[in-house]
Amino acid sequence: MFVRFISELARVQPVHVLSGPSSVRQRASDFLAGINNVTIHEMPTNDTWIRDYGPTFVKRCDDGALVGVDWQFNAWGGKYPPFDDDARAAQAICKLIGCPRSVSPMYCEGGALETDGAGTLLTTSSVLLSATRNPGWTREMVESELQRQLGVTNIIWVDGGGMLGDDTDGHIDQLARFVSPGVVVVAVSSRISDPNQAGLAENLRTIKQVKLLDGSSLEVHPLPTPPPRFIDQQRVPESYCNFLFANGAVLVPTFQSEETDRVALRMFEKLLPNRKVVPIDCCDLIWGRGALHCASQHQPLAKL
Repeated sequence: MFVRFISELARVQPVHVLSGPSSVRQRASDFLAGINNVTIHEMPTNDTWIRDYGPTFVKRCDDGALVGVDWQFNAWGGKYPPFDDDARAAQAICKLIGCPRSVSPMYCEGGALETDGAGTLLTTSSVLLSATRNPGWTREMVESELQRQLGVTNIIWVDGGGMLGDDTDGHIDQLARFVSPGVVVVAVSSRISDPNQAGLAENLRTIKQVKLLDGSSLEVHPLPTPPPRFIDQQRVPESYCNFLFANGAVLVPTFQSEETDRVALRMFEKLLPNRKVVPIDCCDLIWGRGALHCASQHQPLAKL
């Protein structure tokens, strides 16, 4: 699964892989042998979810320079110790690529943030205002820090509800994503009996009611989730919103559900006519600690 994911990305852009310590670098090299456009770095981490603990890249307004925002990280509210290597990764990555680093005092994961690159950001209170991440922080304090670090001007709190089995506490990357400025896909349940149905429907209503600073509304496209799936009797959170933009392509998770997979892929083909839509079967992934979501946030850059 990791090899397929990396291989598809490497077709269209350079891919940087963190192999972990030197003791496992050779194994990573063996798996990736024959795939061009891949660079392996010896860098220890505790988890594979670099989207969450890696830097959030932004471009500085005055000179366009790339800056890495280094959020505080405590493994999704302290759920999965140890996380010390993860917490150091953003600093190490910025140093590796020679990128200035902006250190934030706020605990935040990349999957909790979704922006359109034009000033609008989607997020959830269940993550950024959780007592296990930012105790004592008010919504105004969180918004101020997001504005300071990311330059956003319009923050939308999508608080209808998340998905059963999601141990991130409700990352926005499973719930709603921009496909372009002003255009959003929003996860909705494909079955009325799904316990997620009410919360996802409320998210859809919230986003449909949003008014941007210029008075316009968002263009909103409901994106049905796949049928419920369980691993070891535990519901796993699955959503087509967890896609990844690459150069000229979009990698879309699929779940061996012919009906909903087809609907999702057709929607992305319609909304993104200038990108190749690449399905990635995610049913073989191990969910929980060390799992891989087939996505990174739309803005800014995605990294493995």
